[in-house]
Amino acid sequence: MALNYLNLVGNAELMKQLNYAMIYRLIVQQSPISRIQLAEISQLAPASITKITRQLLNTKLIKEVDIQQSTGGRPAVSIVAKFDYYQAISIQLSRSHVMIELYNLGAKTLASKRFPLNDFSQQQTQNYLISLIELFCLEQQKKIKNLIAISVVMPGVIDSVKGIVRYTPHIDVNNWALAEILTEKFSVPIFIGNDVQSLALAESYFGTTQSVDDSILVRVHRGIGSGVIINQQLLMNHNQSACEVGHIQVNQLGERCHCGNFGCLENQVINVEIEKRARLLLEQGYKSKLTPSKCDILTICQLANQGDELAEKLIRSAGEHLGRAVAIMVNIFNPQCIVLAGELTKSPEILLNAVNNALNSQSLKQLRENLLLKCSSLDDRSAIGAFALVQQALFDGSLLMKLLDEK
Repeated sequence: MALNYLNLVGNAELMKQLNYAMIYRLIVQQSPISRIQLAEISQLAPASITKITRQLLNTKLIKEVDIQQSTGGRPAVSIVAKFDYYQAISIQLSRSHVMIELYNLGAKTLASKRFPLNDFSQQQTQNYLISLIELFCLEQQKKIKNLIAISVVMPGVIDSVKGIVRYTPHIDVNNWALAEILTEKFSVPIFIGNDVQSLALAESYFGTTQSVDDSILVRVHRGIGSGVIINQQLLMNHNQSACEVGHIQVNQLGERCHCGNFGCLENQVINVEIEKRARLLLEQGYKSKLTPSKCDILTICQLANQGDELAEKLIRSAGEHLGRAVAIMVNIFNPQCIVLAGELTKSPEILLNAVNNALNSQSLKQLRENLLLKCSSLDDRSAIGAFALVQQALFDGSLLMKLLDEK
């Protein structure tokens, strides 16, 4: 009997969390919205809507506004999200630098600072990161009124549920319990995650895929990462990862990859490989405005846009390889939208045409008929992906209920 009672209590608390989260998300995504509309969409009783909105008002997560009726008369009271009361610190821990940004709940950047990251050990990185957060908080103390969370993203295998960094390519880690360490230090909820998966989530919340349920983001930079969104949820498995697109074979005659395979996508399209191929072709006598000393990826994209034949060839080749891997993902996941991110997207027309050509020849027609192929609208060098983890915690109710309980 006691066990059943505990189950009932647990289920009731979970149902409360889900209901509050649903209403908050509706208000954020469909503001301005009336209580009557909230009841109709959510199928909750008007009394429940009144109770939930009262608590969200008390917590300063929403506010009431007067909306003038088109027929005249008294203005109707509607509800909108209130973004400026709370703040979150979001951090991108990349291979070469640490980007720390302060956001309000509307994903507006209030402050931003970039710091170099050298070859540190786990302990050195931990100490360095804590000192940077402390410095940032001190410098931005006038803007940080109500800090509700700190989020950190980085490349690698990140157990976001347990808050542990299992692997990251630029730091030798040993089950780094980063979330627990930062929680003890700063006494706010901590969220950590993979940088590209989090960027896919940010694209769904704030970017080009807000209007679709199913999407895939592929980012090309020093490596290749991807994030899959299904029914507006980030696809995760038991290992807190999914879809290692960088090691799909796209060229059977390609060089051996560090994973042991030959011709992996990563070996064909990451920035350094495109730059290396540019130098090789220049040595072979290809005419171009590129030079061996200036053939970085941004210059290649710039000259490709200006019609440089070699630069166009390099972008087109990378796009065709990328398209072969994307075609496999389309055949498996059948997304509504594919989003590409990274420096390659600085030459969008050539890149998208090349990817689309591969898609048309290697994916099922029925799966690509209404498929959107776009470049990311977000700055993938920012910490917006980290902030998406905070938004996710508000939308699933876990962080939302902490704020309500504190009030």
